[in-house]
Amino acid sequence: MGLTLTEKIIKDHLVVGEMVKGTEIGIRIDQTLTQDSTGTMAYMQLEAMEVPRVKTKRSLAYIDHNMLQEGPENMDDHIYIQTVAKKHGVYFSKPGNGICHQVEIERFGVPGQTLLGSDSHTPTGGGIGMLAIGAGGLDVAVAMAGGEYYITMPEVVKVELTGKLRKGVSSKDIILEVLRQCTVKGGINKVFEYAGDGVKTLTVPERATVTNMGAELGATTSVFPSDDMTKAFLEAQGRGEDFTALSADSDAVYDQVVKVDLSTLEPLTACPHSPDKVVKVSEIEGLKVNQVAIGSCTNSSWLDLMKVAAILKGQTVAENVQLVIAPGSKQVLTMLAENGALADLLNAGARILECGCGPCIGMGQAPCTDGVSLRTFNRNFKGRSGTVSADVYLLSPETAAISAVKGVLTNPLGKVELPDIEMPKDFLINDNAVVPPAPEGEKVEVIKGPNIKPFPLAKPLADTVEGKALIVVEDNITTDHIMPSNAKLLPYRSNIPYLADYCLAPCDPEFPQRAKDNHGGFIIGGQNYGQGSSREHAALAPVYLGIKGVITKSFARIHKNNLINNGILPMVFENEADYDKISLGDDLMIDNAREQVNTLKIALKNKTKNEEYPLLIEVSERQKEMLQSGGLINLMRSKN
Repeated sequence: MGLTLTEKIIKDHLVVGEMVKGTEIGIRIDQTLTQDSTGTMAYMQLEAMEVPRVKTKRSLAYIDHNMLQEGPENMDDHIYIQTVAKKHGVYFSKPGNGICHQVEIERFGVPGQTLLGSDSHTPTGGGIGMLAIGAGGLDVAVAMAGGEYYITMPEVVKVELTGKLRKGVSSKDIILEVLRQCTVKGGINKVFEYAGDGVKTLTVPERATVTNMGAELGATTSVFPSDDMTKAFLEAQGRGEDFTALSADSDAVYDQVVKVDLSTLEPLTACPHSPDKVVKVSEIEGLKVNQVAIGSCTNSSWLDLMKVAAILKGQTVAENVQLVIAPGSKQVLTMLAENGALADLLNAGARILECGCGPCIGMGQAPCTDGVSLRTFNRNFKGRSGTVSADVYLLSPETAAISAVKGVLTNPLGKVELPDIEMPKDFLINDNAVVPPAPEGEKVEVIKGPNIKPFPLAKPLADTVEGKALIVVEDNITTDHIMPSNAKLLPYRSNIPYLADYCLAPCDPEFPQRAKDNHGGFIIGGQNYGQGSSREHAALAPVYLGIKGVITKSFARIHKNNLINNGILPMVFENEADYDKISLGDDLMIDNAREQVNTLKIALKNKTKNEEYPLLIEVSERQKEMLQSGGLINLMRSKN
């Protein structure tokens, strides 16, 4: 029996365990990346491990999330990341060089290697055949220190692509169709592997769009084969020596098959407020638009923006629309400037933003009250844009561009003539905004600004765990709900005591103070709790507030791991109906907690209602140790 591409890469990197579906395995990590929103914590944790030099093949620190400098906090954090990176052997991508995933694909990604990033959209690297996985900052710090990364051996879903996209239909429509079929919960502990004759028609940037937004499936990652298209892209980036041909065996066996016929695919859009609420653009065409935003790590490549420029050339943005465009990298922006496409964008009335994440994370360009914003981004959670009352639709650059001109949501099929845009034979290469690390042994001063506070550590697990139900929340609570990361709060990403006052505030503004008044307690949640961003702050703030456990119907993968890493018990209802039996303020207790964690079954007592509910705690032997110790760092310190 042959192997899938996923299994081949895992086999080549397997350090702990066996390739048995559903069991825990540890894999060797070749590359890591961090960004400034999650990076400060990751490097503080690396420092706590007292590792003098990273042990990966290459580690990179990117500044791309918050480059607005209204006060000293952001630049202070940037300087800390730059100096700690220089000391410990990490390459530093300066503000303005671009979004981590775009630059990683362009300049550093290598087919067949593993990449671990403290950003949930790290799977973008699957567009060039990497096994690229998003994780919490602590997991990335451990990988930088030479430790393996643990995952559940995934099921592998074959996404069979046939046919060829029509003009006006985009690779964004491919991943929206997969989300329509599989939903935001359909990818947990799965890798989506793309195959079929349609694959060879897609360029690397188009593939990267698909793997990037595959994160919204809840998948471990997504991956494309490394083939002639990959080779051409790497050669155009001056990195032909990094190419390796990679594909699944012809007799590989998959756990599930999803089929997409590219030739019949239509332009699609994800409606508010979830990436899987997908409909055909033609079904809601004519919707009046207030804002169009083009960019993000999903759709800010040279190819994307060349298509946008072709649509906007000689046109004018509708008077009722504000159009903002954020190129994905300095390379993209410079090439657009040199070939005249940037002038076409500007002449049409577009506002050009810095090369970064910006409006995708609510960092500026919030829509108007009750506004309709069309975005080429990957998430449209309620309030993520910075305006709670806004409706955000996710769609392709082609649909976004023609809609900006028409002033209403417009299906590009038959309404726009797109020229044939071929990938360049040579990209403009200038890596002068990437700062190399200091030579090993050279003394480097690490500079920490006053806003950088120590990260909290949980205490070892007590025999009796008790506290109130401090909040009861619904299904699909995101890490944006748990720990908002908007323009006002992101400057305090290094200050957990400050951020904790906003933890779960979008769900209940009284929660932080209630947690403090009761010296911690429990969070009660529904399905898919913690979906979205990998931000570890969504676990660190609850640690600071004294949260002892989170009890849900189910967890998103990265957030569950972050809770475990930080010593918070992640428990699920054995009987989902018990969720409805717990009320805000109920007194909850777990007796013999240490022993019960070992059995993976927990009896939760509701002292207020004199009831008991069976819970499951689905963790590995290694994770049991972490929870007993009060988190991974405590466990590592106990073994030193």
